[in-house]
Amino acid sequence: MIRKIKVLIVDDSAIVRKLLVEALSGEPGIEVVGTAPDPYVARDKILSLSPDVLTLDIEMPRMDGLTFLKKLMLFHPMPVIVVSSLAQASYKAGVEALCSGAVDILAKPGGPFSVAELKTQLVSKIRAAATAHISPARPSEKAQPAKLNIRVGPLAVIAIGVSIGGAEAIECVLTRLPADSPGIVITQHIPAGFSRTFAERLNKFCPMRVAEAADGDLVQPGLALIAPGNYHMMLRKTAAGYRVSVKDGPTVCYQRPSVDVLFTSVAETAGSHAVGVILTGMGSDGAKGLSKMRSAGAATIAQDEATCVVFGMPREAISLGAASRVVPLPMVSAAICFELSKSS
Repeated sequence: MIRKIKVLIVDDSAIVRKLLVEALSGEPGIEVVGTAPDPYVARDKILSLSPDVLTLDIEMPRMDGLTFLKKLMLFHPMPVIVVSSLAQASYKAGVEALCSGAVDILAKPGGPFSVAELKTQLVSKIRAAATAHISPARPSEKAQPAKLNIRVGPLAVIAIGVSIGGAEAIECVLTRLPADSPGIVITQHIPAGFSRTFAERLNKFCPMRVAEAADGDLVQPGLALIAPGNYHMMLRKTAAGYRVSVKDGPTVCYQRPSVDVLFTSVAETAGSHAVGVILTGMGSDGAKGLSKMRSAGAATIAQDEATCVVFGMPREAISLGAASRVVPLPMVSAAICFELSKSS
């Protein structure tokens, strides 16, 4: 008999706790082993119930969720999914949580998010989180950006796709790339609202400028554009150079934004001038698109299993033969620079 995934729900709202319990009730392979109204109760229940996955609210009494998360990652690292409200203060705290070790983030039901949608997303995220490789928190090392001592053509572009564990992975890659890197386009699976806050956070300490993409933005050296949550992003060629199209549309691989949508457009638009990178994440989004990029002559890189939080998207890309190189996360930036030097 396959052991069920044990989930502990931590939220100060009794209504939200009830909603999350109901969303998971009867779900095969998942068992809610307990709930907690604050981190102090959660701490005791983690020790007594040994849950596999924790869902965590950010705004709670006695100790906020972010402080609790940082302590948890230091002393008892485990997969944590942040369940946050759609408010400006929550955007900032939610993004900091992702960068502090939370594997994923989910918006609380309300507004455009129905309870049915919450159930679908919560179940899939919990199943993915249960497979996550969580390392103990370590003091952050100041990254040294690589040097790109080559003339890169005006058509060069870097495309990156990422999902679960993506906040730390994107930070690792961008902080190690030079300020004069070719234009970078990034699709990360992240809820609407959080993508802008994430871009603003990265912009404070990455060598290049980082911004949430808007329809029609010019892709240019020294700029990284992140797809807005809940919108697809595509690359297109204009007389002025590459621009991005930011569009609504059906989900692809259950995702919007979809990595496959971005990579397919890069394959068709930039061909051999592009470098494609697929990082940690669940599912198969991006694998077919990266394969199209490689067939179009682009260099393609996948993160290796040992350094992935969830080795889903890279594994699917590798199994398709879509990745020309497989490297550990800390080496991805150097691999990108090496591929650009080959094509210069």
